[in-house]
Amino acid sequence: MTCGEAVSAYLFRAIGVGERLLPSNDIGICEQAILIGSGVMWNIYFALFAVILGFFAATALALGKFDGGKFTKKFCELFIYFFRGTPLFIQFFFAYELFVLLPRLSIDIPLGFTTITAETRWFTRAWLGAAIVLFLNTAAYSAEIFYGALRAIPRGEVEAGAALGLSRWQRFRLIVWPTMLRLAWPSYTNEAIFLFHATTLVYFSSFPAWQQKGDALYYANYFAEKTFNPFIAYPIVAAYFIAVTLFLIFVFGRVNKRLTRHIF
Repeated sequence: MTCGEAVSAYLFRAIGVGERLLPSNDIGICEQAILIGSGVMWNIYFALFAVILGFFAATALALGKFDGGKFTKKFCELFIYFFRGTPLFIQFFFAYELFVLLPRLSIDIPLGFTTITAETRWFTRAWLGAAIVLFLNTAAYSAEIFYGALRAIPRGEVEAGAALGLSRWQRFRLIVWPTMLRLAWPSYTNEAIFLFHATTLVYFSSFPAWQQKGDALYYANYFAEKTFNPFIAYPIVAAYFIAVTLFLIFVFGRVNKRLTRHIF
């Protein structure tokens, strides 16, 4: 199979588009690179799902721990402590066991103008169950980063805003929020990179790949078993992850430059 044929057949196979049968003989580097690249789409999906939702959840947890009521503070502290204090792989395992115990029901969610149906059986699939675990994990780690940034905000800046007559919301939006992000962003960048790398654990977790729609390591392991040569497939995975990591560094660096534009 030529590289062009491999692209046509396998480029989007990991999301269910293209040839269903995996190559089993005469496997070339092109087939491996294309299929592993197809699987990287799932790693990117897991990372985007967790980082985007985890960012807002982490902000709420950090604010709750920093300036919430007694019950809110305790809940945020316990949440952060649990997900930071247990290995991510163990979290995958227990989450899968918990989701398996859920009754396989269809839950109707009325939205007023329409009703959507959520099936609990999807929680045992990697695309949802594993993504939820990654979201909760990064929310806890990011919350601790944001909490440290909140504590580092100069008190005088907040008091100056109050002296100017700014409301509590205005002080948060104009002073606390941007200062927190500026202080936390370098550490948060590292957390986002770590989370992207941690998506490789989904392959080793209990969450199964549905209809062979696996991530990068799913295909790398398949090729290593078929060719008895792991020194091609796994370096390809590493190359893809290096490329995506460089892109993350570039994007987060641009955001950091925007946040600190008044300093430099």
